[in-house]
Amino acid sequence: MKKLLFTVISLLFSVSVLAAEPSADRIDLTSSTVGYAAIVIFILAYILVMGEEKLHMRKSKPVLVAAGVIWILIGFVYSGDNAVLAEEAFRENLLKFAELMLFLLVAMTYINALEERRLFDALSAWLMKKGFTYRKLFWITGFLAFFISPIADNLTTALLMSAVVMKVAEGNKKFVALCCSSIVIAVNAAGAFSPFGDITTLMVWQSGKVEFTEFLQLFVPALVNYLIPAVIMSFFIENKSPTTLHTEVELKRGALRITFLFLLTVATAVACHIWLHLPPVLGMMMGLGYLQFFGYFLRMTLPGSLARKRAMAEREGDQKRLQQLGGVVPFDVFSRVSRAEWDTLLFFYGIVLCVGGLGFMGYLGLLSESLYGGLDPTIANSILGVVSALVDNIPVMFAVLSMDPEMSTGHWLLITLACCTGGSLLSIGSASGVALMGQARGYYTFMSHLKWTPVIAIGYAASILLHLWLNQATFLS
Repeated sequence: MKKLLFTVISLLFSVSVLAAEPSADRIDLTSSTVGYAAIVIFILAYILVMGEEKLHMRKSKPVLVAAGVIWILIGFVYSGDNAVLAEEAFRENLLKFAELMLFLLVAMTYINALEERRLFDALSAWLMKKGFTYRKLFWITGFLAFFISPIADNLTTALLMSAVVMKVAEGNKKFVALCCSSIVIAVNAAGAFSPFGDITTLMVWQSGKVEFTEFLQLFVPALVNYLIPAVIMSFFIENKSPTTLHTEVELKRGALRITFLFLLTVATAVACHIWLHLPPVLGMMMGLGYLQFFGYFLRMTLPGSLARKRAMAEREGDQKRLQQLGGVVPFDVFSRVSRAEWDTLLFFYGIVLCVGGLGFMGYLGLLSESLYGGLDPTIANSILGVVSALVDNIPVMFAVLSMDPEMSTGHWLLITLACCTGGSLLSIGSASGVALMGQARGYYTFMSHLKWTPVIAIGYAASILLHLWLNQATFLS
């Protein structure tokens, strides 16, 4: 039965291609039936991903299936003497994903821990207490998004800041939509100058194309990318204050210390990569150990802390406080891990394996030759930034890294800037935009973002031109 099945599949796939290549080399499948089938499968999967908002289907599902089918097709083609080539290629792509997944998992765990300790609730309460006008809130949330994103990643920052906006300006649909557009632009722009701000930047850093400190050269272009559309948007905001009532929020024990541990974890990851030339994921996983040790300390000292707080509440006759203390549960690191964006991580797995499979078939080499061989890298990278508005920037950047064109540091910085900021042109162009359409459903939509695309495009073009001017020396290295 197995032999019959393999014979049928071999007839369906281009047998002439299989026989044409020596057993020791990769087989060019770009003109074969199996290659065309893989392209169709990937396109169909990505159509389902783009329709996530309408279909209410997690974006990880279609790409996980597509990745499996593509590599099964490769496995059938390479079965026999060439099987080891396909196995090694799959393991190589899996290793790339594993490093990035563990890195992101630690970052997400820390952010979820800070959220559980109510750090971001306290920020929302502080903003409401100050009684800022809508225009000031627009600028405050935008700048907070811009400066938090390089540390906390753009997706997490976008979700947190949009939650703040929804609480502060509850019911004002126009303001929430405007702020969400501004937040998406801010977090995507800030993700360009820090490996911790965006998955695409992290991929470029971990591949060794750009050093950690070199990304900082994109700070001014990224800031301009955010400021140009934000300034124009600000003229359309009413200069009055929201009427939402504020509430007092008390930080849970250890919130500020966990913030310090997160910064220490980031420093450890950077030090491992810069000074020891080890993968940054080593430092991040070590940082997870910091959090586990601190979680153990919080659990061990919880009874004593509760006893002191209960005694104080009893002396003051604060019944509400006593009731709150009765509901306190021990801090659990692994409960924070379980709350990570697993759909995003699995989507990333599917994309890496899909693009890796298409690259193994020869499509990325073909694309590299036609794109970077026929166009100047500056034009090619700028075009790919616009493409990332339609196709998520993760597959675009992974494809470029897999193609590995010969480029200067300046051009690698350019493709990083273009992919990060180009995703802001449409709400579906980045994970942060897609996530906010779900979180602020009915307020922030594809059309509410699309109306600002022309001014976002001005910021996109200005940031690229500014990078070409300010960092022209990097294009010679």
